[in-house]
Amino acid sequence: MGPKMYARFFALTAVVLVSGACLAQGSAGSGSTRDTGVFRPAPSEANTPSLTVAPGGTIGRDYRFRPNDLIEVEVFEMENLKRTVRINALGMVSLPLIGGVQVGGLTSTQAEALIASRYSEKYLQNPNVSIFVKELNVDRITVEGAVVRPGVIPLTERMTLLRVLAQAGGFGPIANTSEVMIFRVNDKNVRQFAVFDVEDIRAGKTDDPVIMGDDLIVVQRDRTRALLKDSIFRDIVDSVNPFSFFAR
Repeated sequence: MGPKMYARFFALTAVVLVSGACLAQGSAGSGSTRDTGVFRPAPSEANTPSLTVAPGGTIGRDYRFRPNDLIEVEVFEMENLKRTVRINALGMVSLPLIGGVQVGGLTSTQAEALIASRYSEKYLQNPNVSIFVKELNVDRITVEGAVVRPGVIPLTERMTLLRVLAQAGGFGPIANTSEVMIFRVNDKNVRQFAVFDVEDIRAGKTDDPVIMGDDLIVVQRDRTRALLKDSIFRDIVDSVNPFSFFAR
């Protein structure tokens, strides 16, 4: 091993030792001052991380229809009764023969049963009604930071933090699982945030928080592992780049 390689080895070792000391110091300090799972006023909007939009998400079986959802109602072997309708602000849709039907707040199965009962009152015997969702007016949540698939996720059913993280592909290789932040605007239009330790949630030490529409979830990077990764990458680049000496 030449002098340059020895120098790189000792420099990398020093980075690891210093990073470990910083992590230990940070852990000792944060344990006494940070309250996990408690919402506090959030920093200014200028400090909010940038967002990445990603498509995805499917309707859950317990999703309940809401105004502006676009649905297709079909009655088996009755092509003339087939309609594509948008649910109005009162949760109503207008269908042939039976007029207005209140479907807002119902699941797809409940709405199908209600429409079938309305048709069976005067017009059809044992009608088979199917509802197909064309467009959803759903709340959305955003997942950012050290996860596999950051982006926007439709909130079509009751979800908790662990379920959202699972949909985002889980933690990335340099994620800090003890610092997962949820930003939320409360009913007074005040932006707040809370910090959660996912390992404590998995161990049953704390509750798995319910996620609400428009929540922003940010998974922080582990500073020590990020620093170590960057140092190793730079060391590899310097080893293969003959001009790295002149770039310093």
